[in-house]
Amino acid sequence: MATEGIEAVFLETHNWGKSAKFFQALGFEMDVTTGDGSGVFRNGEGTYLVVVEVPEDREPGVQIALRVPDPDGLRPDSAVEVVTPFEDTHYGTREMTVRDPDGRLWSLQAPPKG
Repeated sequence: MATEGIEAVFLETHNWGKSAKFFQALGFEMDVTTGDGSGVFRNGEGTYLVVVEVPEDREPGVQIALRVPDPDGLRPDSAVEVVTPFEDTHYGTREMTVRDPDGRLWSLQAPPKG
């Protein structure tokens, strides 16, 4: 079992309002907004873009989540360093974190159990 492409891009920002307007100007539509400086955008049937505001004293980061249809069928090769095994998230998915050869962390995202 392998990944099936990019599920989502998680983008941190210092200014939610400006970022929301920027992505909407590029054709993204807001799927969900939490009202507290975060939301989910999508351009057609493309990858989800999750934008979250972080404090000014924190460097904004970006995280890419790869889609995994069946987490129980995923058996990472020895070339893949598993940092955390699949765990349930508060937003309704299961996630695993792996590290690539250059030290970057990647999220593998799967549907919830059952």
